[in-house]
Amino acid sequence: MKTSHVSTVLTTVILSVFAQVTQGAEKSCSCELNNSGLTFPTVRLQNVLSGATNCTHRITSQQMSEVDILLDKLHYRLRQLEVDVMELEDEDENDGSAQEGDLFMAVALRIIEIELAEILDLISKLNTTTVDHQGLSADISIKLENMKMEMESLENFDRTKIVEKQKENQQLMKALEQCQAELQVTEAPPIIPVPGNCSHGHLLNVTGPSTYTITQYGTSYAFGAWGRDPKPVEGKEDWYWLVALTSSNIYANYIRWYSSHSAIVLGVNAGDVPIASSNPTTNTVQGPNVVMYEDALYYGCYNSPSLCRFNMTSRTITTATLPSAGHNNKFPFCHLGACYAHTDVDVATDESGVWVVYATPENFGNVVLSKVELGSTPTLSRTWRTSLQKRAVTNTFVACGVLYATRYIDKYNEEIFYAMDTVSGRERYDLELRIKKMSENIHSLNYNPRDQQLYVYSDAHVLTYQVIFG
Repeated sequence: MKTSHVSTVLTTVILSVFAQVTQGAEKSCSCELNNSGLTFPTVRLQNVLSGATNCTHRITSQQMSEVDILLDKLHYRLRQLEVDVMELEDEDENDGSAQEGDLFMAVALRIIEIELAEILDLISKLNTTTVDHQGLSADISIKLENMKMEMESLENFDRTKIVEKQKENQQLMKALEQCQAELQVTEAPPIIPVPGNCSHGHLLNVTGPSTYTITQYGTSYAFGAWGRDPKPVEGKEDWYWLVALTSSNIYANYIRWYSSHSAIVLGVNAGDVPIASSNPTTNTVQGPNVVMYEDALYYGCYNSPSLCRFNMTSRTITTATLPSAGHNNKFPFCHLGACYAHTDVDVATDESGVWVVYATPENFGNVVLSKVELGSTPTLSRTWRTSLQKRAVTNTFVACGVLYATRYIDKYNEEIFYAMDTVSGRERYDLELRIKKMSENIHSLNYNPRDQQLYVYSDAHVLTYQVIFG
């Protein structure tokens, strides 16, 4: 409230004018002026303002923080004292020479003595500061109560209730300003829940490659797959596997093992595990989409719409039929320039286990995703039918229960463009995450939850890419 306006309002007087006509020898008019109001005590108002200003100056932020600072120091010293006492007790229990023990205890006791003195000093300062603040608080409380009573007394001079109405107007103006500010605030974007079934967050980027090397076979076998077992058996934690399609770029009948990452890069310390005696034949690998999980190889069965499981220990094979699934190039991975032969069945791993990707005529050639129940004989549990046309995709992988799909951009770039969350069922076609290629064709791609990397087989080369979540 401005002072000039207050003076004008509060010094308003009520004027009563009485007109009186006097009868007599001379007629005359007279006016009587009565000031029925009270003179506003401006000096009293100024005293209240001065008192409020004095209170503000007496209480500073530095004074308010003094107690907090002393409490922090005291807490630190007490913690340090506790640590030193525990160290002294431990030393007393340990065996050692008497001379060394006596020397250590003498030094430790001296340190504890100094710390106790510092703690007592801090407590004394804290008590003094607290007493000062209590006195200041009591004095300020009395002054504030007196100012409140004085202001209530001064309100009696506002006969026309102008000041009271001004207070109401000020409250209304504040409410109006707050309402206008709320209308101008930009709404916070909706919170998008973390996709899938683990807490990694959203797939943000793919970096790399961090590994890029040609296989031990040179350029002889352009198609294949490689990787690590996400859930290895004891003793095989560092092993890497490689399956090259050694017959017509379509079939394979053995798995090559390497004892370490450097071994597969250098092409040394390898061993072979046969799947079948000849190639191709029943139960041989058909197509490049192969994964390893719990010491078992999962792959598309030879000349059959089925998922095969090869047990590395018992060397036995079990299968699970994929209902109505296309095979033998009915629904392969493709791009505008070409299709990748015998990629009708894709297999993937993530944090929860093994998945299989395929397409069916009933779903109009669109991608179907099924969860594989682990066991000596694989079975399919829940199945999701998507709107994603399989021939418009070059590869798929699963991470945290989310199906991702890639497409060919050019010979230098592949793009992760699609995602389907198996928890919510939501599909997206707008990811736009680029993968930098070292060769034109990516024949197999799989996510490994152990190191959160994509393992890629591309034109006889093996590569890894780091997946970034957030």
